Amino acid sequence: MKLKIAVLMGGKSLERSISLKSGERVANALRERGYAVVELDVDDLLVPTLLQQSPDVAYIALHGKHGEDGTIQELLEMLEIPYTGPGPLSSIIGFNKILSKELFMANGIYTPRYHTFSAPTIQEMGASKLLPKTWETLGSPVVVKPAAQGSALGVKVVRRFEDLADAIIAALGYDERVLIEEFIQGQEISVSILGTEEPVAFPPVEIVPKSGFFDFESRYTPGKTEYFAPARIDEKTLARVNDVALKAHKLLRCKDVSRVDMIVDKSGIPYVLELNISPGMTETSLLPLAAEAAGIAFDELVEKLIRAALAKK
Repeated sequence: MKLKIAVLMGGKSLERSISLKSGERVANALRERGYAVVELDVDDLLVPTLLQQSPDVAYIALHGKHGEDGTIQELLEMLEIPYTGPGPLSSIIGFNKILSKELFMANGIYTPRYHTFSAPTIQEMGASKLLPKTWETLGSPVVVKPAAQGSALGVKVVRRFEDLADAIIAALGYDERVLIEEFIQGQEISVSILGTEEPVAFPPVEIVPKSGFFDFESRYTPGKTEYFAPARIDEKTLARVNDVALKAHKLLRCKDVSRVDMIVDKSGIPYVLELNISPGMTETSLLPLAAEAAGIAFDELVEKLIRAALAKK
């Protein structure tokens, strides 16, 4: 009897459209490998649907809130359905940039300096008066981003102080807390990790947007960004970025897969921006590009993740 796989995609997050693309591509790859696949657009009937379908394993192709923040992981554990990717704890910490940055700093992993503000501190405590000091402390430009969001949604590079308040207000539209982060000039590098007990780093991918920075449009519009897999870095820098990515993967106790995004400054020091526990699987996504550079075809990569999920059971 064929193994039955539920591919969870879509949902109600702001990254729904990307999740649907990831899920469809994953589902097609699994069918080509001979599996029985059920595509589930996550909605309020998910639990009864899963109980009725009774899949052997779930592939999480969800992005953003409820897909990467530990919500779906906790639900699947209650249903006793094996699933791809890290568990609830890794997901909660990885999705919250403040929690993960504090953990990185406490364990010797470089990450850009930052300050954080919540909507109540600005609206009710007058925290906006601290913005000049923040600007002076972090230098310019700065990066403003929601504390918990993916795909660079709500992220802005602010080069003039007079634009800072508007960027914060925009970011607060995505999450109730925002980060104002030091801007690190350098190469943008992404390292994908596969494995749990003995994780392996795939060749790093270098990201070069043709204009601006690696925002939502640059990520998902073909031709907007140039990718180099493997990245154009020397052996010493390669060893550094791989070591940092593996350390972050293990620190957050990630199972099976993660993607660590970083900036390598001019001196070769990697600064971790974030760790992603449910990497995209579209045609322009970084994990499939890294796997291909390692000689692993897309359908083989998807099957490896399914096998890893089943092994956890």
